[in-house]
Amino acid sequence: MSENVTAAKAAKAPAATFGGRGLTIGIAAAAAVTIVGLVLWGMQLAGGFMDTAMRDFAPWGINIALFMFFVGLSVGSMVVAASPRAFGFESFGGIAKMAAWVPICSTVLAIGFVVVDLGQPLRLWELFAYSNLSSPLMWDIIVLSVYLILSVVYLWTLLRAEKRQASAKALRIVSAVVLLWALVVCAVDGWIFGLMPSRALWNTALLAPWFVSSALASGAALVLVLAIALRRTGYVDVREEHVARLAKLLGAFVCVDLFFFACDLVTEGFPGGSGAGIVGMLVAGQLAPFFWIQIVGCALAAVVCFVPKLRTSPLLVAAGLLTVAGVFCKRMQLVVGGFQVPSLDYATFVTPFTVTSDWGVGLAGAYEGMVYAPTLPEVGLALGVLSLGVLLVLVGLKFLPLSSVQGAN
Repeated sequence: MSENVTAAKAAKAPAATFGGRGLTIGIAAAAAVTIVGLVLWGMQLAGGFMDTAMRDFAPWGINIALFMFFVGLSVGSMVVAASPRAFGFESFGGIAKMAAWVPICSTVLAIGFVVVDLGQPLRLWELFAYSNLSSPLMWDIIVLSVYLILSVVYLWTLLRAEKRQASAKALRIVSAVVLLWALVVCAVDGWIFGLMPSRALWNTALLAPWFVSSALASGAALVLVLAIALRRTGYVDVREEHVARLAKLLGAFVCVDLFFFACDLVTEGFPGGSGAGIVGMLVAGQLAPFFWIQIVGCALAAVVCFVPKLRTSPLLVAAGLLTVAGVFCKRMQLVVGGFQVPSLDYATFVTPFTVTSDWGVGLAGAYEGMVYAPTLPEVGLALGVLSLGVLLVLVGLKFLPLSSVQGAN
């Protein structure tokens, strides 16, 4: 009887047409934008980094910020997907397989942004041929590569377990391994910044836990948004109590992330502290839009998640999107803010090739008010890489057995 009711609901749901023409159009559109991104990448390879807003004083930009963002997104969604099985808790229903596919797509995007930031794809070979295993950057390459492989193994095991071709014990072991390795990836990403000396906002032991908390917040937010959106289309079966659990989990992660951020701001911004200038720039200076979008957006998201009357589907989607946007703003604050105060006085010549602001007034004038902003080609290339991620997600929805509702594909 229950099977008949489920089948009837599936027939009435939009899942009857899910995966048809609309999804095919979405795949084609994402593929087209990805091709445009490849063209812009070719132009950047031909023109060099002078086509971007990155210079000697700001050698990292939107690519590294998005790399960190997508690593965190991957780790956070993997924790949500794997932790219930690793610890023997109740899973989050039909979203589990989709939550395992998203980390794979996010990791591919993170690697893509690193390749773009290298300037030349052949430098990937140099990384391995002349690798320095004492460098945190090399640690990150190793742990991220292993993490991508483990993510694929986890999804494969999950699908086999669903068909009763893999035991529950095997799935639990794989879940525990990928969960542990995901946290290692996030910690190593934090160490890349934290182990660099004399950089405001970076040289702190809180950076690795800070990265983990941001990853959990953004990953839980993305899974929550996907659960609500795909449930509405009829693609997955997620009960209301699962959505409520995800919302409470998101609220808790957001609060922990804001607490860690507050601890760091108080330490850095205390009168006489090395980062007082950067904190002032965050709160009331050139980086204030990023800062306040993060703080206000995440605070509103936490309120929505913790107040039962506000936990409606539209507000929860808004809370998830605000959290994702807030975490991205936090990444931009970290990358851009870390380069705003020189670690050495008179470290380089001031020319139009080293700074993008008023280079003719000397080093002090060049640093005064200097804030990196990506150029249009940079933004277009970033959108092209993002479209690759959208393409992967949509292809997964169409061709992989990720649905938990019969007839969704």
